[in-house]
Amino acid sequence: MSKQYAIRVTDNASFLLAPNPGPMSLDGTNSWILRAPGSEHALIVDPGPLDASHLAALAAESVELILITHRHGDHTEGIDTLHRLTGAPVRAALPEHCRDAPVLEDGEQIEAAGLRLLAIATPGHTSDSFSFLLPEDGAQGSMLTGDTILGRGTTILDAPDGTLADYLATLDVLESSPDALVLPAHGPTLPSLHTIVRHYRAHRHERLDQIRAALAQLRAASTADPTIGQVTDAVYADVDPAVRGAAETSVMAQLRYLKEFEGV
Repeated sequence: MSKQYAIRVTDNASFLLAPNPGPMSLDGTNSWILRAPGSEHALIVDPGPLDASHLAALAAESVELILITHRHGDHTEGIDTLHRLTGAPVRAALPEHCRDAPVLEDGEQIEAAGLRLLAIATPGHTSDSFSFLLPEDGAQGSMLTGDTILGRGTTILDAPDGTLADYLATLDVLESSPDALVLPAHGPTLPSLHTIVRHYRAHRHERLDQIRAALAQLRAASTADPTIGQVTDAVYADVDPAVRGAAETSVMAQLRYLKEFEGV
């Protein structure tokens, strides 16, 4: 078993890349290791997949607390193993992911590993998504965004659980937060939270425009209501087959938004 090494990004944050690369997980899941300088203990954000080497490396960090950004398996599969190896409590938005600790509350201040974090509910990718602000991590602070903001590309809306209305509201919440360094769960760090939020918002509205146009064209050609597959074909014509399902899921979320808020 080869030894894995964490990569330091800020004074307070390092990450260990899980060996689970793929079309949806990019290079793999970033399990974040947080501690104040001089602290003997660490706080882990997202244990990642059920991989023995990865979890053993995280467990070597003298873990005081484990936080979960959201429910997807590439973030949560390792919960029980890391909890067993370290005895550290696990906190998440959903009770089924918590171990010996209560669920997260929006706006809650968390203190562990010599650090102070702010837990921020950021639904949209999933209904249980949370981000964590480290306001004292460098001059601008840092924000762990889970899959709400990725280091590369854009995230999916995992409909019907994830909704576009929630996601657009979340972007507003993030833009009202400090313009922190972005520490995502997949992909590289990003220098400006506000810049990427504005990019994501523009992208979502551009997609909505494309879906409105596709609906109009498809309805003009047929009396049958367009299917999710037909809209996906029109809007995501060049999508990689490996992520076709994700494209359809995002289309579902956008169609629901247009129906609920615009009657389209």
